[in-house]
Amino acid sequence: MRSALVEREGFAALVLRLRAEGITNLDLLTAVEQTPRSIFVPPEFAQSAYSTRSIPIECGQFMEGADLSVRLLSHLQVKPGHRVLEIGTGSGFLTAVIGRLAERVISIERYKTLLAAAQRRLEQLSIRNVILRQVDGMNGLPGEGTFDRIVSTAAYPAMPRFYAEQLVSGGMLLVPLMVDEQRCIMVRLTKTGSRFEREDLFEVPFLPLQPKIAQHL
Repeated sequence: MRSALVEREGFAALVLRLRAEGITNLDLLTAVEQTPRSIFVPPEFAQSAYSTRSIPIECGQFMEGADLSVRLLSHLQVKPGHRVLEIGTGSGFLTAVIGRLAERVISIERYKTLLAAAQRRLEQLSIRNVILRQVDGMNGLPGEGTFDRIVSTAAYPAMPRFYAEQLVSGGMLLVPLMVDEQRCIMVRLTKTGSRFEREDLFEVPFLPLQPKIAQHL
């Protein structure tokens, strides 16, 4: 009972902060509400699940703060019928929310430990339109056709080239780019025909993408 109350209070506080930022999309907020963040964080951080802080998870990775998670999804503009590629499954929270909004999601991650935990959470929430794979994300996911949306939560040293072939016309890429050794910014590319419109959005605290899959974690 206590945990359910904490969940509701945390979500309510999050919605108030998001509304102050102008994020009011009802479909998005409903998907977030239906995806309790407390099951995606280590038990000792349950009280911070809806806070703005980053939360450490397994394999030396972290889960972005609640506000940043929803802000990213707001900029990604996922719609019913979309096919989405996520690079960096992490805790699986973004994966699960996207799964509630899109028709199909493929999420890739280099750490099998994180994939196994995310799979258990997706099953707990009965989200069945998501496929998880242990893949090196440096080149996106070649051989799987094109996607309406691609989002990465790991930073690239320069704009990755795979998006040109893996995005549909009208598709959108949301990716963090390293500005220097300490800073990265979230960039959105929108594809129109063979042209791309670039928008630099805001600084993000994401870690640089690591090549190859992890052999032992």
